[in-house]
Amino acid sequence: MKLSLTTLFLTVSTVSAVALPKGASHHDKHHQEKRDIVTVTEYVTAGAAEYVSTVSAASTTTTLAPTEATEATATASSPSSTTESSSSSSGIDGDLSNFSNPTKKFEDGTIKCSSFPSGQGVIALDWLDLDGWSSIADSNGKSVSSCSDGHYCSYACQAGMSKTQWPSDQPDNGQTVGGLYCKDGYLYRSNTDTDYLCAWDTDSATVENQSSNGAVAMCRTDYPGDENMVIPTYVKEGSSKPISVVDESTYFKWQGKETSSQYYVNNAGVSVEDGCVWGSSGSGVGNWAPLIVGAGYTNGKTYLSLVPNPNNGDAANFNVKIVATDGSSINGDCYYEDGSFSSSDGCTVTVTSGSATIVFY
Repeated sequence: MKLSLTTLFLTVSTVSAVALPKGASHHDKHHQEKRDIVTVTEYVTAGAAEYVSTVSAASTTTTLAPTEATEATATASSPSSTTESSSSSSGIDGDLSNFSNPTKKFEDGTIKCSSFPSGQGVIALDWLDLDGWSSIADSNGKSVSSCSDGHYCSYACQAGMSKTQWPSDQPDNGQTVGGLYCKDGYLYRSNTDTDYLCAWDTDSATVENQSSNGAVAMCRTDYPGDENMVIPTYVKEGSSKPISVVDESTYFKWQGKETSSQYYVNNAGVSVEDGCVWGSSGSGVGNWAPLIVGAGYTNGKTYLSLVPNPNNGDAANFNVKIVATDGSSINGDCYYEDGSFSSSDGCTVTVTSGSATIVFY
């Protein structure tokens, strides 16, 4: 990727632990024993110019996707079918109009841990069989199957929003936990600085589907949480949705480092239930989807990136381009066309004013 010395670029950088043999020291986070991945925004300063360096695949700060789990138990449906589930669009659009703020405050200790707090932007992910939750973990970040005492119960918000709940004290092992805390059978906020469970991100990017191959399921990683790509932004043909462009100065920080949002983009026609999952090897969905989108906002600028998923060498069944909206300004040229990116290792644009649209066509 060519970088301008006068433009700040974003790279969706990862901190990941290599697979280790049994008995070796390793973060015991995921019940599927997959590699850990953390989305971190990293900046490099050179003289008066501020920019992000793109490094080789051998570096620990390159853009990578999780690799196949060595002992994965999760499976996903084949992406060859383009039949869209009837439930793909019901229940995941949320109950708030775009950038309409929630109005009902969450009250600690009033909702049982066995109940899921849908509404006010919170959406249930029923296909995960976690009673609507996006992930559940104990205080050390180890995945568990039920929202019960001592567990953090993470949840998804509708497109363009992010959850507000995670504890300031995170596990010492580098894992992350987020969501509501279950205590004495009832749900409590893990961040009492806000009364609402979902908040709108920066209004500076949307995604629009002009493809004729079907709806596109973009699957955001649940972070802080187990980092599975399960949070849906489902874009039907001829429609658009907001992108969750997190304000990195106020959003979750991993070990003091700013983080951004990350989406795994499935082929058009793959349903949310089939695509927003931890995929199996060669499935082409979830962590094996063909494309990754990154988004973040810092210092008054929005950064949007398109990068290839090293797990998948097949071309997607759509093209993508990032364009400025009317009256807006962006730096950089970023597109994915006929299976190739505008730069071999992906590309990034800087929205210097206004907003941009990620267009599938």
